[in-house]
Amino acid sequence: MMSEKEKMMAGSWYDANYNEELIALRQRAQSLCIELSAVPPTNQEGRQELLQKLFGRVNDHLDLVPPFSCDYGTNIHLGSYVFINTNCYLMDCADITIGDHTFIGPFCGIYTASHPLQYKYRNMGLEKASPVKIGANCWIGANVSILPGVTIGNGCVIAAGAVVTHDLEDNVLAAGVPAKVIRVIDQDAPLEE
Repeated sequence: MMSEKEKMMAGSWYDANYNEELIALRQRAQSLCIELSAVPPTNQEGRQELLQKLFGRVNDHLDLVPPFSCDYGTNIHLGSYVFINTNCYLMDCADITIGDHTFIGPFCGIYTASHPLQYKYRNMGLEKASPVKIGANCWIGANVSILPGVTIGNGCVIAAGAVVTHDLEDNVLAAGVPAKVIRVIDQDAPLEE
């Protein structure tokens, strides 16, 4: 029989609210996030130590501006030169993968969990998680929400306030609620004025 954590990682319905193992893992992550907020930015060694404890994978040159919060941390996989601005929340009940050189603006949320429509199942604490993947060289504007199961291609720009509900191909500018492709980005074009 699968544990609730195994069900969570397999994308099956699992008990998120009442399972002691998952509660303990979330409390660990919350404590590390609080500790991270208390470490001054001048103490890079202390910050890196906490980030290594919190995340599943941290590569070179992660710049994360607290406060920051996540559910587990260990399901977050970050490329090199990732920047995460202040007040971001990563609901990592499933894997969240963020590619190299990706910038995430302030007050963004990346969500992997969804709940049943019927309240009797929600009240039982059931939820299901689907992974989110963000490619390399992306810019996610302020206050963007990325919903469960979404894949964002390389080189994308997501305008501030967008809600991304579906996959996006490489090199597109998307905006709106729900986010829609505005145009394709020509990565070789001259710098716009």
